[in-house]
Amino acid sequence: MGVVNVTPDSFSDGGRFLDEAAAVSHARRLIAEGADLLDLGGESTRPGSDPVSEADEIARVVPVIAAVRRDSAIPISVDTMKPAVARAAVAAGADIWNDVTALRGAPDALATAAELGCGVVLMHMQGEPRTMQDAPRYGDVVAEVADFLAERAGAAMAAGVARDRITLDPGIGFGKTLAHNLALLAGLDRIVALGFPVLLGVSRKRFVRELDPTAVEAGDRLGGSLAAALAGARAGVAMVRVHDVRETVQALTVWSAIDRS
Repeated sequence: MGVVNVTPDSFSDGGRFLDEAAAVSHARRLIAEGADLLDLGGESTRPGSDPVSEADEIARVVPVIAAVRRDSAIPISVDTMKPAVARAAVAAGADIWNDVTALRGAPDALATAAELGCGVVLMHMQGEPRTMQDAPRYGDVVAEVADFLAERAGAAMAAGVARDRITLDPGIGFGKTLAHNLALLAGLDRIVALGFPVLLGVSRKRFVRELDPTAVEAGDRLGGSLAAALAGARAGVAMVRVHDVRETVQALTVWSAIDRS
């Protein structure tokens, strides 16, 4: 899953693709590099980020989704917490609603997801983007995240979302310390065992810098991102959400060839 941030303030590439033409060009490049899906977002969810209005978010993502859809059949995910944005994105050609709140961000989120009939990604996050890294605490982070995701999957199905439309995301970096992130990466098999496809987002994240203080800039974290993606592949995740598509495709291709041998 290749990332297209149509935002001014995303942690990795904020502002680079805020312009519609730049975002569309970037999406096309990710497709050419081997992305199987695209994830478009118009609101940053980095730690400390501020909310974006519904209208602004729609204005950012819908033209890009429509433009990509005109020349590609690639599945498109919209990364949003807002049902109205998801509705507009699906109308423009998106296939998946990727929600960091696991459909808890609005009273009508579950009903909207069921009505749209699109795929949904349910992610675990402790707190909200603005405050989630203030002081995250868990007893057993893997067990608590697994229980939360199972509960949200159950809530989605009870609301009318088909089981085969649900993907789970443990939310690496979303309300987690370094120790929590490492425990989740080591325990991914317990998330996979829930029986739903799992999406893993580890690309360029802050935990890599915590392990390698020289990786100050997000672009310096490719090695750590690839290591974490391969750990996910070993655990059986279905998708990895990445900024560096070409390099990740190559790493997974080589890993798979070795594994088959």
